[in-house]
Amino acid sequence: MTVFSKIDMSEVTRLTRAGQLNEAMALLQGRPASGTPARAGSVPEASNVGATIDMVAPSLSGGAWTAPGIGPDTEEAPAHAKAFARPSLAETIRSLRERFPKMGAMPEFGGGLGAGLGGGLGSSRGVTVAVPAGARFEERSFANAAGSRSYKVYVPSSYTGQALPVVIMLHGCTQNPDDFAAGTRMNELAEEQTFLVAYPGQPQSANMQKCWNWFNASDQQRDRGEPSLIAGIALEVVKEFLADPSRVYAAGLSAGGAAAAIMASTYPDVFAAIGVHSGLACGAARDMPSAFAAMNGGGTPAARKDGTGVPTIVFHGDADRTVCPVNGEQVIAQALSGETLTRVVTQGESGQGMSFTRTVQSSASGRAMVEHWALHGAGHAWSGGSTDGSYTDPRGPDASREMMRFFMAHSTSPAQPRH
Repeated sequence: MTVFSKIDMSEVTRLTRAGQLNEAMALLQGRPASGTPARAGSVPEASNVGATIDMVAPSLSGGAWTAPGIGPDTEEAPAHAKAFARPSLAETIRSLRERFPKMGAMPEFGGGLGAGLGGGLGSSRGVTVAVPAGARFEERSFANAAGSRSYKVYVPSSYTGQALPVVIMLHGCTQNPDDFAAGTRMNELAEEQTFLVAYPGQPQSANMQKCWNWFNASDQQRDRGEPSLIAGIALEVVKEFLADPSRVYAAGLSAGGAAAAIMASTYPDVFAAIGVHSGLACGAARDMPSAFAAMNGGGTPAARKDGTGVPTIVFHGDADRTVCPVNGEQVIAQALSGETLTRVVTQGESGQGMSFTRTVQSSASGRAMVEHWALHGAGHAWSGGSTDGSYTDPRGPDASREMMRFFMAHSTSPAQPRH
C-alpha cells in the first residue's frame, strides 16, 4: 500500500486553513499529524483513494498542469476525485509551498487545479483505433502469482507466422491501450515495418489513476509485482506468435517510461533495448514521498549490479514541469555499462519547428548504445504523436519512429552482443 493511500486531503486543507501547517505537511508526507484527532468520514487506511502520482500534462495546448483524476464535473467522478479537484486544495498546496520552500516530497501543481480534467484523459476519450484490412488488434489476458493484466496486441496484416520483433508499450497515467496506441501511432509503424506491438493495461484496481506503480519498492524487482506481469506478457506474445525472442523491446511514457526503465534493470535477458519518454530511472523512488522528490528534482537511482546496461533511448522535454528533465539524464547514466563510448552531440529542428539536442554514445563498433533527445520547449507529452490520443505534442520529432530505428539495431542473440 502506498503512503498516499492513508492521506485525507480534506483534513490537510482543514489544517492548513487553521494555520496548522506543520501538521498538514506531516500528513502529506505520510507521517502522523501530532495531536490531530481522526475526523469522522476520513478515508480508511485500507482504501486506495489518492494512490497516484501527478504525471498529467495539459490536455490542450497552453492548458493548466493538473493533478490526474476523473473530471470533477462528471457523474462518474467519486467524491474524493471531486474533493481533489477543488480550488481549496490548490490553495493548500500553494500555502504549504510558501511555508516549506525547500520541501522535496510535494507534487508540482500548476495554476487552476482541476482545469482541463476529463477532456484529455485516456479513460474517457473513447478512442477508436483504426485497424487496416488483414491486421488484428485483439485483447488478451495474462496472469501469474503477482496477479493479472489485460493487454492488447497488434498483429500487422503482413504477418504470416514469421519471427517478428515485439514492442511492449507502457502507457502513462489515466491512459489505456487504445489511447496510447492512437497517440503514439505505433500500430501504424508496425504495419509499415512489420513487427508486433503489445499494450499492457493498468487497471484502476492496481492504481486509481491507472499509473504503473514505478515508485513501489515491491514493483521494482524481478519475479515480483508488475515487472513479472509485464515480462510475462512479453514472453506470452513471443510464444503465441512465434516471435523473435532476441528482439523484444519496451517503451513507455511518464509512469510507463519509468516502468520501462525498471524492465531494463530487472529483465535485461528479455529486453534487447528500451525507450523512456518523460520517465525516471529504476530506483529513483522507493515510496510516495521519495517519488515526489524524484519527480521534482531527481532521485538517487539504483546502480546496476552486473556492470552491464540495456541499450536505451530517452526523450524528455526541457520544459517538463511534471517530471524534472534531470530524470532523463539519470536514465541514461543508469544504462551506461562503464565501457568507454564515443559521444556525438548534434542540434536539429523538427519539421514543425521544435528544436532538440541529440546526444548519441556509441561503442567501438559504431553502434549507438545510449541516445538522449532533449526537446527544447517541450512539456510532458509524447513527441511527434497524434492528437487522436492524449498527452502528445505533434510539433516534436517522431519519438515512435526514432525509437524503432534504435531498437532494430539491437538484439540479445549471441551472434550480436550488446557491446
